Amino acid sequence: MDHTLRHRRVGLLEPELQDDRVGPGLRLFDDGDGTEPEPEVHPTRLRVVHVALGIVFLLAAMLASLLTGPAHLAPGAVLAQVASRIPLLGVHSQLPASDIAVIWQLRMPSIVLGSLVGSMLAVAGASYQGVFHNPLADPYLLGVASGAGLGATIAVVELPRLASWPVDPLPLAAFVGAVVAVVATFALGRSGRGTRTASSLILAGVAVGAFFTAAQTFLQQRNTPVLQEVYSWILGSLSTAGWGSVELVLPYVAVAAVVLVACRGLLDALSVGDDEATSVGVKADRVRLVVVTAATLGTAAAVAVSGLIGFVGIIVPHTIRLLVGPSYRRILPLSLLFGAGFLVFANLIATTVLSPGEIPIGVVTAFLGAPFFLIVLRQSRRFS
Repeated sequence: MDHTLRHRRVGLLEPELQDDRVGPGLRLFDDGDGTEPEPEVHPTRLRVVHVALGIVFLLAAMLASLLTGPAHLAPGAVLAQVASRIPLLGVHSQLPASDIAVIWQLRMPSIVLGSLVGSMLAVAGASYQGVFHNPLADPYLLGVASGAGLGATIAVVELPRLASWPVDPLPLAAFVGAVVAVVATFALGRSGRGTRTASSLILAGVAVGAFFTAAQTFLQQRNTPVLQEVYSWILGSLSTAGWGSVELVLPYVAVAAVVLVACRGLLDALSVGDDEATSVGVKADRVRLVVVTAATLGTAAAVAVSGLIGFVGIIVPHTIRLLVGPSYRRILPLSLLFGAGFLVFANLIATTVLSPGEIPIGVVTAFLGAPFFLIVLRQSRRFS
């Protein structure tokens, strides 16, 4: 394959191709006449209609969640109350103080937190799939889940001695555990040449995850009275979220999302392989470090306040990929919107199916994600 074809494959030869036509995941095919095979092209420019659909999907999920719950509130009154908080609209609401508390202290925090966590998990999953060339990669690939689980278990076991802390020790311990696990993965993930390749990091993540999971299981067996509390956190929940959790996770998610979306063009280059990306001046190892660091910090913050909610990072990016093509210039921004809406809808299902009881949100996403995972696996095998 000549140098020109390499440039064309990653969309870096001509500006108009980079904006409109060339994307990752390109397949070369021979038309049988002995001529040079041409690369298959895909659109990469983010279209307004796709963004509009994502915004509509998110707003519909938020509105449905806001109007649904054990406390029955008139839809018109709820919308008027929300509109009254928007400057310049001049809308006035006459709801009782108890209904206002239900809207702003119970429902709205879980909706906003679900949006932040869902968007972070979705964009992190898409980023991991790009840097590791693996359609089944998710935000927990490098040990975030096992590290956060171990940290949360330690916090629950030691909770009586940590009760005097000025902050909730559970999210803090989960965040620290997740970060420590990924740092250990990077420390162990050097290949024989001293570089961190995708395969070496994945193998290191498997080893670190197994070790942290074993340590968590040991602690649980030594402290059986806390098992229910630990498993309640692991399965995930947003129903008890408050504005404090939103303020805690927002800076991490915002910074991580900005970094990952800014790297979307580099992920397009990496998607055709490290050697191809290097040939056009992209430093694959450095890009992988930046993307994994941002995705990990954002994911660690998200799971620290929500628990281990699985499959969001697989369902959302692959659905978007089927709808708009394989370019990360499209996938990453849309993952933010559709990931937020998806988790808000999942939380709505979790809180209403067995009302007044609640299904852990991780169970809901697993019910939706397990069949989807098998479909993706089958498609990846067919492609291989």
